[in-house]
Amino acid sequence: TTRTRTSTFPPPTRTSTTSPEFLFQEEALLQCRSWGENLTYYTGVGYLSGAVAGAAVGLREAAHAAERGDTAKIRANRLLNSCGSAGRRVGNRLGVIGLLYAGMVTARDGQDDWINSLVAGLGTGALFRAAQGPRSAAVGGVLAMAAKQAAKRYAPAF
Repeated sequence: TTRTRTSTFPPPTRTSTTSPEFLFQEEALLQCRSWGENLTYYTGVGYLSGAVAGAAVGLREAAHAAERGDTAKIRANRLLNSCGSAGRRVGNRLGVIGLLYAGMVTARDGQDDWINSLVAGLGTGALFRAAQGPRSAAVGGVLAMAAKQAAKRYAPAF
């Protein structure tokens, strides 16, 4: 005979809390983040993802820079220095891009529609790459807008 276990706890669901998410019905109808939440969210996600990607780049750089006679301490030191340096560099860049994007989104009406994403993405890319010239600014704007739309399609939490 096989025994089946029954749990006394209800299955986890997204609506298993008893308190409302929003205090007033008007807030529940908006379903969008405030400017401070956008600022924190996009900057944090940008910095964290950039730091992880930069650390991966640093790992590859450290592996290529390894020499035959290095001790384990020297290899570990090179690995940590390279991962930290590249992670910090890429994380700061993506954090600034997230900060600019959040500012552009809230500068307009703050709605999360495709027009606002397009304008904010183009503005962010153009502003971020403006020092390299108009062509680079245009390319940066198009890439930022495309990245936002791809993130929205494949990661709906954005």
